[in-house]
Amino acid sequence: MKNSILELVKKSSHNEEAYKALEKIYQLYDQLQYSSNIKQMAEDIYVWLHTNFNIDNVTFALFDIERNNRENIFIEGEEFYLDDDMSFFFIINTHTSLNAIVSFCANSKEQHEEISKQYNIIEAALFQISPILQNGIIKKNFIETLSLDSVTKVYNRHYLIENLNKQMNLSKKEYKSVYFLMIGIDHFKAVIDEFDHDIADQVLIELAKIIHTNISEFDMVARLSGDEFLISMLSSNSEDEIRKIAQNIIDDFSKVEVIVSEDGQILKKTVCVGIDVFDTHDKNDSIDKTIKNADIALYEAKNRGRSQLFNYKDLKVEDTIELF
Repeated sequence: MKNSILELVKKSSHNEEAYKALEKIYQLYDQLQYSSNIKQMAEDIYVWLHTNFNIDNVTFALFDIERNNRENIFIEGEEFYLDDDMSFFFIINTHTSLNAIVSFCANSKEQHEEISKQYNIIEAALFQISPILQNGIIKKNFIETLSLDSVTKVYNRHYLIENLNKQMNLSKKEYKSVYFLMIGIDHFKAVIDEFDHDIADQVLIELAKIIHTNISEFDMVARLSGDEFLISMLSSNSEDEIRKIAQNIIDDFSKVEVIVSEDGQILKKTVCVGIDVFDTHDKNDSIDKTIKNADIALYEAKNRGRSQLFNYKDLKVEDTIELF
């Protein structure tokens, strides 16, 4: 990649095409200077590729070298495969634990030939922006360290509440009520006692996956501590629908199998769910109060056995509320 940019610089003094190629490269470089995060950088790269090379299908991903894990940051256009004869991909070394991968696919053989002729321009541009991507990745890692649970990669409580308030304030939709679900794994301590923390972490990761498959992109999930997860539901204010989602999480997680030994021994766990609703029009209500009530509801659900669902509004005086 470095050789490509040097070659263009040498030619640009007497070759108009090389000079124009450098202009294209620094247009991208300048644009990315204004990008606020890695996702916006990926979108800007797509716009540059689309504008200058008529490329429609682009994927921008980050590859974690240490964990051998790939995370798609931005996808535009139809799905394609890297081993397709019409596809191109570039690995950008950002000198962090994450390398950026930019891949795209031509729409026709003619376009593939044209892109191949200008391959060195794209290669040089991606080399030139690697320091900017590096800064974006460092910023992304810093934000995730502050906001995400290190095991399950869901939000922490502070970040969820902060983003929930922002989303409610910025959205044009009026939220009269917001439901909260508190989810806890039944007898989670026994997992740690009988196995180890790696197995316990895997159970938590599997629960996070089940939660995400049952909620919408507008809902948010956080891990509070130990085995407890909190979900704020912005996608619906229907109690029946909320209860259905909660029951689906209970049912789906009960079917999850976690392998705990080399000979294939499996572990199956269950969860309970507590529910409460935050009335945004009630001055005496608050998010913190609702979260506490959802936690009380979860405690009562666990008192009733495994795989139980309990709504705080159904709590009676004779129940366990005095413990709180």
